[in-house]
Amino acid sequence: MTRWERFKYTIVRPDDAADDKKGVTDERSVEELEHAVARSDDKERAIGLVAAPLAAFVGIIISSASINYAKSHHLSTSLYTELTYVILAMSVLILVSSLWRKRLFQGITLALYGLAVVNLRYWGFGIPFLMAGAWYLVRAYRLQQALKRAEANDPRPSSSKRGPSNGSRPNGVRPRSNKRYTPPT
Repeated sequence: MTRWERFKYTIVRPDDAADDKKGVTDERSVEELEHAVARSDDKERAIGLVAAPLAAFVGIIISSASINYAKSHHLSTSLYTELTYVILAMSVLILVSSLWRKRLFQGITLALYGLAVVNLRYWGFGIPFLMAGAWYLVRAYRLQQALKRAEANDPRPSSSKRGPSNGSRPNGVRPRSNKRYTPPT
């Protein structure tokens, strides 16, 4: 293999690698995966509960530095005071989504907060929040894909594949044909 191929395969493994198949199969049942998708675990919640006050603290530091800069350069400070409220609201949203154990919303709010701080050119403060948000989003995606694979391999119908709760239409009943369809002649 060339140097480029060796580098590429150390970063991204091909799909047909034998050791990659070990990581793809998830031994959890469909019900366990549905519960894992619905709610974040204790580690994810703890990270969010620590990140929220830290985000508020960083937001106050950034806004006070921005307001002091605006005052020293004779600029309007109203924009920076509104920015303070927005950044503090984002940190409250991080806290609320962590308390409610919603992994996807934790990831979105952390990534948006990090992106906002990076756009203010405070890279050292924004990149960790951006990476944490990306980590939450990747975990949510991987759990959803594992659930999808488990539902495809499960012989029993899951709760999402069952028909209506009143039982009026059992599984296996085909939908009506479309009236606009013209069969080929």
